[in-house]
Amino acid sequence: MDPTQSAGLGRRLLAIVYDAIIVLALLFVASVPVVVLTGGPVEQSLLYRSSLQIYELLVAFAFFGGFWHHGGQTLGMRAWRIRIVRDDGTAIGWRDAAVRFLVAIVSWAVFGFGFLWSLVDAERRTWHDIASNTRLIRTG
Repeated sequence: MDPTQSAGLGRRLLAIVYDAIIVLALLFVASVPVVVLTGGPVEQSLLYRSSLQIYELLVAFAFFGGFWHHGGQTLGMRAWRIRIVRDDGTAIGWRDAAVRFLVAIVSWAVFGFGFLWSLVDAERRTWHDIASNTRLIRTG
């Protein structure tokens, strides 16, 4: 694929900022029923905290995976005119979305090096692009 069509790091990060605001609000709303039903944050066990974190990861994946699978764009990606596609140009599936989501977490966890990789990759791909055989392309 032509690397000039690939979304650069700046555009990616700006879309991430938009989506982060939305996901944080979504996680807040999704967590309220859990906190209300369990009595709030009073000396919860490791099991409780771990379960809540897994639940929140699933909610975040539902957001990203859903948008990626249905239309190829999150709201932040629409605003910054980028779309996710498979390397062959087709729409991504749920498996692709899951791999991308999980490797993106690793990309952040190592001080963002997985994202910075796009600065040295000839096709501007990040670790999660490479692992999931996907890429972000500019739409405008």
